[in-house]
Amino acid sequence: MKASPKIAGLLCASLLLFLAGCVGMARSWYLSSYDRDISSSTSAIETARDDAQRAAAYTNRGGAYSEKARYSRAFKLISPDEYARLFGLAIKDHDQAIALDPASAEAYYRRGEAYYDRADLETVVDGKLVVSDAARKAWFAPAAADFRQAVEKDGRHDLAWDRLGLIHEMTGELDQAISDYTQVLALNPKLGRARLADAYCDRGGSDQKEKKHDAAIADYEKSIETGASADGCSCDPYNPLLVLYNQDRSYDQGWEVVHKARKSGKWIEPGFLDRLKKESGRSN
Repeated sequence: MKASPKIAGLLCASLLLFLAGCVGMARSWYLSSYDRDISSSTSAIETARDDAQRAAAYTNRGGAYSEKARYSRAFKLISPDEYARLFGLAIKDHDQAIALDPASAEAYYRRGEAYYDRADLETVVDGKLVVSDAARKAWFAPAAADFRQAVEKDGRHDLAWDRLGLIHEMTGELDQAISDYTQVLALNPKLGRARLADAYCDRGGSDQKEKKHDAAIADYEKSIETGASADGCSCDPYNPLLVLYNQDRSYDQGWEVVHKARKSGKWIEPGFLDRLKKESGRSN
């Protein structure tokens, strides 16, 4: 399961502050910032001059409620009931924003983000927190529907395309994830390249398990071509591709993989390399 970028960022920030002995202060600061956002958004709702302004204020308040709920549950600062209550307030505000400004791609994206974050963090069933694929998929469904609405209204909304890709990747719909990330690549090359390379690598792994030999090779090659990082947190196409080329006795292609890995500073399993050297009769 890929962690939400926001969750990862907050965890890293909190870890640094903990090491400095300030974790309690950090949590208090984060929570108070959400409360300030809720208060200021409430004022903006009351003073809005038109529906578009009012919708934007509801969107911002819904986001603050959702963030407060997510952060508080991530660090187990609130009960499941309070988590569900805050999430309910968030969705109510997002619903109101969309009712006021149904043409807004951002309003749909932000509501989808709230659903996505809930699926990505924890799910409440019968008053208890559970983590299950079925429960997550239940929250991914409305999230995906909102992200689709967002890109239909604004095809250049790269974050909505990205979240759609993440959902499809996490639910095993890798063909669709690759299609989504291709859109991201065109709009945000830095983000899209990393996502797309990972998705091709994941699909290569799935192909390999299903004995789809040629398809696996093609996907691993595409992952490397796109810019696979193989950094320990991402899918590694180099080593499994070398294994496949060794099996095929395609030693020239195997050495090409090794050279690409070395050029990019990627690690190759010594055992795989030793086998290539032995069977190809070459050392490079």
